[in-house]
Amino acid sequence: MVTLSLDNVSVNLGRRPVLNAVTATLAPGELIGIVGPNGAGKSTLVRSLLGLLRPVGGMVALDGQAVADMPRRQVARAIAYLPQGQTLHWPLSVERLVALGRLPHLGPMSRITAADYAAIEDAMARADVQGLRDRIATELSGGERARVLLARALAVEAPGLIADEPLASLDPGHQIDVLELLAREAQAGRMVVSVLHDLTMAARYCDRLLLLNGGRLVADGKPLEVLTPERLRSVYGITARIEDAGGWPSIVPLRRDMSA
Repeated sequence: MVTLSLDNVSVNLGRRPVLNAVTATLAPGELIGIVGPNGAGKSTLVRSLLGLLRPVGGMVALDGQAVADMPRRQVARAIAYLPQGQTLHWPLSVERLVALGRLPHLGPMSRITAADYAAIEDAMARADVQGLRDRIATELSGGERARVLLARALAVEAPGLIADEPLASLDPGHQIDVLELLAREAQAGRMVVSVLHDLTMAARYCDRLLLLNGGRLVADGKPLEVLTPERLRSVYGITARIEDAGGWPSIVPLRRDMSA
């Protein structure tokens, strides 16, 4: 298991401040959603968690060690990463694409071992893509591709998983498939973090939400404690109705409201 902690983290892109004094602890066993309007700093926060951006203030730590100072292979073994908007260019089979998730464990010129094959098979089973193993990855549908890329991340066998906008361009059924998979991984004891735009899906599936606005963390807690009508108005500039849809929360935007 791994724990990520942010202690007063500030990040600039060029000379522009993008994150400002963010403090939070991300622990195993829960699906943590990062939400906020466009430009809030969500993807910058993800890249900082992975050590891809060095803070200008504060520290991101993985089990107490500064992530930005850790060897990249060590970070990759601890946290699997699913970036947003991945495009597949090479006509690899699904099985070979999932096998790329084992790269953090392989040295130069080393061969895939029986343990690697077992991890690949397990990842494909968890993502329900075993039936696609011989298909060419570039010929998959959007929903199939999303599950295969998640399988590649799962093949790392990392105790942490970060997915940046994994629902982008997916239809509602495939969105449910992906979030149920992420929820199962969290329930199995992994630290799972996902950037999400669909507030209803975030409220239904996440155990906890971090709400960003203007680079600041404005709320951190259970979904319906974070997504209040007042915060939806002040952060997103909308009037919204929060409904109970058969025991599931539903966030219904009604209109723009810039009065806050």
